[in-house]
Amino acid sequence: MSHVQTVMPKPLMVGESRSFWFIFTLGFTVFLAIALFGQLLGWHWRTWLPGAEGVKSIFGGVKAAVYTFMSHLT
Repeated sequence: MSHVQTVMPKPLMVGESRSFWFIFTLGFTVFLAIALFGQLLGWHWRTWLPGAEGVKSIFGGVKAAVYTFMSHLT
């Protein structure tokens, strides 16, 4: 049998937390602008954003895209 060890993630420090939320907010704003632009023109914008393909709402799709984007940064 193999041994499985669970590692708990360390909590974020104050500076790391601010950096995370700054990048998240900036990414959300950019992806929301892209989604709104595509929605207004009637284009299929969900295929443009990573992770937003299966989400129905615009905010859910943008949130999924931002989390996908953020996971590539770490």
